[in-house]
Amino acid sequence: MTSRERLLAALTGTLPDRLPVTTHHVMEYFLEKCLSGMSRQEFFSTFGLDAILWTTPHRPASGSRDIVDPIQGEPGFLESRRVVNDDWRVFFEDAIVDGSWQTRYRFVTPGGALSMLIGDAGYTSWVLEPLIKQKRDIDLLGAYMTTPQCDVDAVNQAAAEFGDRGMVRGHICCFDVFGQPGCWQDAACLVGTERLIMEAHDDPEWVHALLRILQRRKMGFIESLKGARYDLLELGGGDASASVISPRLFDRFVSPYDAPLIEAAHRAGQRIVYHLCGKIMPMIERTLDMKVDAIETFTPLGMGGDADLARAHAVIGGRACMIGGFDQLHFFTGCDEDATRAEVQRCFNEAGEGGRFILCPSDHFFDARIPLLRAFADEAAKCTY
Repeated sequence: MTSRERLLAALTGTLPDRLPVTTHHVMEYFLEKCLSGMSRQEFFSTFGLDAILWTTPHRPASGSRDIVDPIQGEPGFLESRRVVNDDWRVFFEDAIVDGSWQTRYRFVTPGGALSMLIGDAGYTSWVLEPLIKQKRDIDLLGAYMTTPQCDVDAVNQAAAEFGDRGMVRGHICCFDVFGQPGCWQDAACLVGTERLIMEAHDDPEWVHALLRILQRRKMGFIESLKGARYDLLELGGGDASASVISPRLFDRFVSPYDAPLIEAAHRAGQRIVYHLCGKIMPMIERTLDMKVDAIETFTPLGMGGDADLARAHAVIGGRACMIGGFDQLHFFTGCDEDATRAEVQRCFNEAGEGGRFILCPSDHFFDARIPLLRAFADEAAKCTY
């Protein structure tokens, strides 16, 4: 099989020739630090991994007043072209504070301005100051925030050029400056995770109002996806894992907003993987109930998760593809090749039966020993059906 055929076989329930093996995102920091600036596609070829092409092109809605943001500059990895108009303008100012890069964004609307501060240490970025500070701030989002559309032609051109080298992935639109694909998870970035959880108990109607605003924007994006040659689109995010919220909060504030998005994505001919980095076991049935096509990342206990691959495989029962499960913290560094190979075999033995499993590190990695990466890919190639 080609890499694309192998990955799609796992996604769709057709038995692949061998265990598909890939990574989640290939971080620029890792490529620069460990591989002298190698490109992402060179990385996949060099190590014999099944390739992923991430592409997230946005465009303004036809017939709207929206335009591509003229001052954004070149988008970074996975960042899309922002869509703005006269009522939603985005300005930013960069600074270096205590050796770290910071960017303050201002969103200017006729009803007032919002601001957000993002920090960047070179290997990752995070929210230093959330966008939503006062409860009334969500009214500005509801009234003025733009809705990007999928640039279907750009996706299809990228897919045609990529061919059979692997799978084309994207994600449901996040808040443009910093966010996550799921509604609750996007809200956590805009409000702050701890505050959002507190408000879910103290003022649930306000949280529901924010989630409806974010869902409406994401739904508009999803409805533009018809005809886009994606193989898989990501929804979700770590802030809905059991490391962060309870199953009760998931039932009240996550699935009611994300399940309709998944249904709409299916109507548009798209597959959805639900991303839950962190503890996942109490959320598996709930995620399956949303009719997802795949679930990730199955973070193992040694990385702060709770994934029991064998039990998860039994619960899922072939209803969705499992992606992830590999402990990149302990088996890409700090061990010998035999240990890495043994970890690959463990994952395959626990989750590989039936073929609906893609071996993958459980989310990002920023460091790795090259011989261990080679052992990871080589041992997976020996796991045949």
